[in-house]
Amino acid sequence: MTQRYVVGITGASGIIYARRLLEVLCEKAEVYIIITEMGRRIAEYEGIDLSGFDAVYEENTDMFAEIASGSFRYDGMIILPCSMKTLASITAGVAGNLLTRAADVCLKEKRTCILMPREMPLSRIHLRNMLAADEAGATVMVTSPGFYTRPKTIDDLVDMVVARALDHLGVEHHLSTRWSGHS
Repeated sequence: MTQRYVVGITGASGIIYARRLLEVLCEKAEVYIIITEMGRRIAEYEGIDLSGFDAVYEENTDMFAEIASGSFRYDGMIILPCSMKTLASITAGVAGNLLTRAADVCLKEKRTCILMPREMPLSRIHLRNMLAADEAGATVMVTSPGFYTRPKTIDDLVDMVVARALDHLGVEHHLSTRWSGHS
């Protein structure tokens, strides 16, 4: 069976990460994309085109979409970037739209669920919500690139973050150099 993933894109800065993730993931798997209204607005503001991927685009208001059900089989979900509003909704179990419902289903079905906030600094509320998400079974990965790969461009930094996310999804890639000890 082809790998299937759900990708959520919310209204936090850092849509460039989502675009790069989709460039790689859509070549390797069946992908279902949910973009929140604020996600669309931020993408437009940041000048990032999220259209044209070979994927199923779901409306965030469509609670009848197949990905809203636990009986729909898929390998994991990633929300990138994950706004603090979305993180709070997920940790509180508030499934008020397709994105938060899909995350709720992902967690209850014990599938890989990766939440990637791009906020800083982090308040105690953010940190508590991240801890609650971790305790519920999600992986929280703050979009903080490493510099041991000696990045030369912004794209190198983006690839490093997306590579870590793909590793956690179990998707093969060649986006960044893996640490191999002292050079």
